[in-house]
Amino acid sequence: MNRKIAVVSLLGVLISAVLLTGCPPRLKISDIQRDPGRYANKEVTVAGNVDRAFGALGMGIFQVNDGTGTIWVLSESFGVPGQGSKVAVTGTLMQTATFAGKTYSNVIRETKRRK
Repeated sequence: MNRKIAVVSLLGVLISAVLLTGCPPRLKISDIQRDPGRYANKEVTVAGNVDRAFGALGMGIFQVNDGTGTIWVLSESFGVPGQGSKVAVTGTLMQTATFAGKTYSNVIRETKRRK
């Protein structure tokens, strides 16, 4: 009986480890804003509420607020969520991005469908 419990426990730990390795860790937006060079051109994941959003024809830009700060997210293929939506976003941090004639700094270019 004890051996079965040990095997089931070990199996649970292994499954958890496999599932967690596929998800990039979520960062605080304040960490990104404090040292953007550390994350430049790297994939990052943040989560929070959408403060502002602008878009048309399936692309746009929106601002995510996680309580520690805000960051703009450029969405070229995944649409734009509504203001007030809760989102988790994964993408590549870029130093600048231009949308609709306006330039934004420290922008996440969305690379995966948001959750």
